[in-house]
Amino acid sequence: MTGDLHATGLTVRFGGRTVLDGVDLTAPAGAITGVTGASGSGKTTLLRVLAGLQRPHAGAIRYAAASASGASTSASASGASTSASASGASNSASASGASNPASGSASGPPRGSVALLAQHPRLVCNPRWTLRQLIDEPLAIRAGRGFRSSAEQTADRVGLDTALLERYPGQVSDGQLQRACLGRVLTQGDGGPLVVLCDEPTAMLDPIATSSVVSLLRDMAGTGSTIVLVSHDPALIDALTESALALPTPLG
Repeated sequence: MTGDLHATGLTVRFGGRTVLDGVDLTAPAGAITGVTGASGSGKTTLLRVLAGLQRPHAGAIRYAAASASGASTSASASGASTSASASGASNSASASGASNPASGSASGPPRGSVALLAQHPRLVCNPRWTLRQLIDEPLAIRAGRGFRSSAEQTADRVGLDTALLERYPGQVSDGQLQRACLGRVLTQGDGGPLVVLCDEPTAMLDPIATSSVVSLLRDMAGTGSTIVLVSHDPALIDALTESALALPTPLG
């Protein structure tokens, strides 16, 4: 298993505004942990900190045996699934093809073990990559040159028409691109359990696709992955999560 994720005392400030103030979160491996809160309460910022994309001003994050302290170090997420890495970025190997902007010298989770499924996939996906490339990149990194594409099988698992695999992000809908991002996370997860950070993963999807995402997240948790799910949808949180952190409503 990837191991439990523990965050303690996370504090993040932007200018004079405190977005996260001493936030604690424990997300067990093999389970889905929810994060709720009003707009502006810091939900997305929290995910970015957990992914190693935003450095906290205070606090610490521990992925199993690896830890990161806020003031001087940060844990690294190799990629971001938006689906991030393709949701944005599926992490650890960023779907956008960008390197992890977080800095810090602490050893974070093992490379390739964190996936970020972003709410707005177009913000994180490389527009010059086909959907096949987005889905296959974690496999290419893991297997090296000469790898055999598994994009068709993965597309079937997430309900993506395989005829779209050779298209670019600008040639498909938001929902289709989000499915590709989810497929990227699944490809990454085929290498072993992950920490999967989901930011409103069903916001771009129709009810049928939403049901598919719910099923896939449950399956990933069932194989030992650690899932953190941010959502405004109380029904989704109730249906999927074993526990949930409610971030306080921002002042002002």
